Amino acid sequence: MKFLIISSFLPSVLNFRGKLLEAIHQQGYEIHIIAPDLASFPAEHEKLLGLGYYVHEVSMQRTGTNPVADLKTLRAMYNLMKKIKPDYVLSYTIKPVIYGTLAAWLAKVPHRFALITGLGYAFQSVEYGSKRSFFQKIVHGLYQQALSHSHKVFFQNPDDLKLFQDLKLLQPNLPTVVVNGSGVNVTDFNVLPFPVNAQNNPKLSFLLIARLLGDKGVREYAEAAKLIKLQYPEVEFHLVGWIDENPSAIRQQELDQWVASNILKYWGKLTDVRPAIAESSVYVLPSYREGTPRTVLEAMAMGRAIITTDAPGCRETVIQGENGFLVEVKSVNSLMNAMQEFINNPALIEQMGQRSREIALNKYDVHQVNRHMMQEMGLI
Repeated sequence: MKFLIISSFLPSVLNFRGKLLEAIHQQGYEIHIIAPDLASFPAEHEKLLGLGYYVHEVSMQRTGTNPVADLKTLRAMYNLMKKIKPDYVLSYTIKPVIYGTLAAWLAKVPHRFALITGLGYAFQSVEYGSKRSFFQKIVHGLYQQALSHSHKVFFQNPDDLKLFQDLKLLQPNLPTVVVNGSGVNVTDFNVLPFPVNAQNNPKLSFLLIARLLGDKGVREYAEAAKLIKLQYPEVEFHLVGWIDENPSAIRQQELDQWVASNILKYWGKLTDVRPAIAESSVYVLPSYREGTPRTVLEAMAMGRAIITTDAPGCRETVIQGENGFLVEVKSVNSLMNAMQEFINNPALIEQMGQRSREIALNKYDVHQVNRHMMQEMGLI
């Protein structure tokens, strides 16, 4: 039996689906992967091959809607599937879900699944009643067509499911399942001591890890940091991430100014975020919307209190006042008030961090999440 996963970004296969593929492989399935730009990620490619998986390349634009290029992607996926003859296909992120699902249907793959990991630019502002742009109407129509040919659709939070239903992107009889994100490997992300200063005294340090996009709340984080540091210059604000080609990416000069002004300590892009989390007291993600944010789960597993937005995907990770605080989307004042709670009452840092670890263990353990998905796909 053959299981095929389709991704638009090869590193995410290991980072976000690695444990799922490992569990499926242990059930005796032959694993195949379709992704673009293999030459750009030689280490990940080699690692996947070393695990005994088959990796196939297709040309795929991660962003943009060039119909000629997208039709070539669809045809390439179809030809590969006719050759591989997979029994199961799981696609995630926008282009794989749309074109991978259509290709799997055309190739008569018997079991077709889609995983909606987050909605991104194509759904920005739609839930707030804004008129859909021409681009959004096209993308939503493609989703509707593709998902009508899937056998089950996985969502990472109930808000995304409801929005797809409200926009009539799902057939009424199409089975859907909400899973607890991608999960986190709680044994890889152990609780570590909180950071201390040069005098070995506890220090307060906030951290954000994200692609440097406007809708991740990076600007709100930087503005809150700037204002907090006027009153508490010893408080640190750390940032991990990189500037993406996404239309909502921040500008390089903005980042340079934050760093030069000593507002943010910038780590760049990390392949292993654990050292940055270890240097933090509280994890912050002021995102406008997520599937379920993996970085929050990793910080929770490492015993960190959380500040995140009362937004789809984010709100599921925090029990207000227990393992952190939920703040208003796009509100610098709300974010600052939450930060102030930890400054005024540092005992909350450890108390809420312990609760975060408990929630990670009970709700977000990657093995529990993967078992749920495998059961729903009929793999076990």
